[in-house]
Amino acid sequence: MSLGSLKIGKHSIKYPIIQGGMGLGISWDRLASAVSLNGGLGIISSVGTGYYENRSHIKKEFNTRPYGSENFYSKEGLKAVITNARKVCGDLPLGCNILCASNDYARIARDACEVGFNVIISGAGLPTNLPEFTQDFPEVALIPIVSSPKALKIICKRWQGRYNRLPDAVVVEGPKSGGHQGFTYEQCLDPNYQLEAVLPTVAAEAKNWGNFPLIAAGGVWDKKDIEKMISLGASGVQMGTRFIGTFECDASDEFKSVLLGCKKEDIELIHSPVGYPARGVRTNLLNLVDKRMGPKIHCISNCVAPCERGKGANEVGYCIADRLFDAYFGRKETGLFFTGANGYRLDKLISVKELMDKLVNGEES
Repeated sequence: MSLGSLKIGKHSIKYPIIQGGMGLGISWDRLASAVSLNGGLGIISSVGTGYYENRSHIKKEFNTRPYGSENFYSKEGLKAVITNARKVCGDLPLGCNILCASNDYARIARDACEVGFNVIISGAGLPTNLPEFTQDFPEVALIPIVSSPKALKIICKRWQGRYNRLPDAVVVEGPKSGGHQGFTYEQCLDPNYQLEAVLPTVAAEAKNWGNFPLIAAGGVWDKKDIEKMISLGASGVQMGTRFIGTFECDASDEFKSVLLGCKKEDIELIHSPVGYPARGVRTNLLNLVDKRMGPKIHCISNCVAPCERGKGANEVGYCIADRLFDAYFGRKETGLFFTGANGYRLDKLISVKELMDKLVNGEES
């Protein structure tokens, strides 16, 4: 079966494969540019761009960490990331993933448009006001992430009524994805809330609003999975974890080694300061957190609104900004290592080119 191509707004993607946005620093210029160059849609995470290129874009820092959301979500850093990505993939489409939960969400969305992104993908909450923040850039395709037909209906009703606009595509994410989930802990384990069950219901709701493509996400691993999602109503897929197992992934070698060495039982749902369940690898950090012996919490970066300047961090026992940076930087003892449910299936590093070839042609080793 030929997978065909994918049209998102005015942008044509050779293959219907979107690389998921992974922060902090896991999908920046090296990974995203390689994916776009090889026929997919590369996505750059907006999270923690103040750390990009040895923190050279931090205007104000405290203990070598970006101080405040303005510096944590650095526009200068984001511009540097996409500038370096363009050196590899040229004018091919590139997307930016922005968390609705981010402090400075509206500003980050405008920044992404101003520095030249073609697509914005937004989840971790409902991006009901996203068209308002990007209204001066109508050519930028907007893709919300939803986990239910109700969420899609709310977004479409708001966007159409208030902004006379509908999504250019919609990511439908199931509970096997890495990082934050759009479900309760119980729903993450309930068969009725798995991607295979949710996707057809969202597809039915989408027909009430238009003809935009649905992108299935969460647990997609190979060509067979892609074909299955297309048979259930998707036009394409979004994949994050599988791309961590590439040479080009911006994560540290230590980060990659954690995933390459983990077992199925090491991957679990954890509590997050963001207020959603999150999926990651059981490491020394989580063992310390369980004993309430984790690293000291000082809200330096003020990264996500639900945390309420460290309140959520103190409740769960760790600062997500600091611990994601430690993982990106390769500090295994204190890093938080997000992964999808299939992360244990990574067994070696390959190039993005080879991975895309496997996904498109089914040449699984």
